[in-house]
Amino acid sequence: MARYGKKAQSKVKRAMHERKSGTLRSGRSGRTVKSRKQAIAIGLSEARRSGAKVPPKKGGRKKK
Repeated sequence: MARYGKKAQSKVKRAMHERKSGTLRSGRSGRTVKSRKQAIAIGLSEARRSGAKVPPKKGGRKKK
């Protein structure tokens, strides 16, 4: 079974194109993203926000 949906793939693809053209910017600082890994992370987080099929982050999980 696929871990990531089509929507997630398209978001990451768009982020990678923006990075290559130099128009992708990071969060608060607004700096231009140069790292390939950071571009992928931005694409995946956008996909998560839009409700695409993406596994949750591996970082610290919040307690309820």
